[in-house]
Amino acid sequence: MMIFKMFRPGEWAELLTKGWTGGAPVDLHDGFVHFSTAAQVPETLTRHFVNDDALVLLACDAARFGDDLRWEPSRGGDLFPHLYRALTLDDVAWTRDIGFGPQRHNTGPLE
Repeated sequence: MMIFKMFRPGEWAELLTKGWTGGAPVDLHDGFVHFSTAAQVPETLTRHFVNDDALVLLACDAARFGDDLRWEPSRGGDLFPHLYRALTLDDVAWTRDIGFGPQRHNTGPLE
């Protein structure tokens, strides 16, 4: 199963430069890297990235994280994937820019 992380350009640049990251400021504050399932991505974008028009979508295979990935309740009791270790560039299966237009964020197909 693929899970997804949205990064602003500076956060993505840090991962590219260092090869690992503790995540965005909210991740560092909470002590884990927040991910979303494909079904959760649209609401995550609306809630947390509504004014961001430059984002990178990262896709990661959840199975790769083993016990470091925990499914924990969040919005409305929905289970969200949380990574309790640094995210590495090797963890990323693929990336793409998230488009921004009249319909707001356009992630393209999430596979």
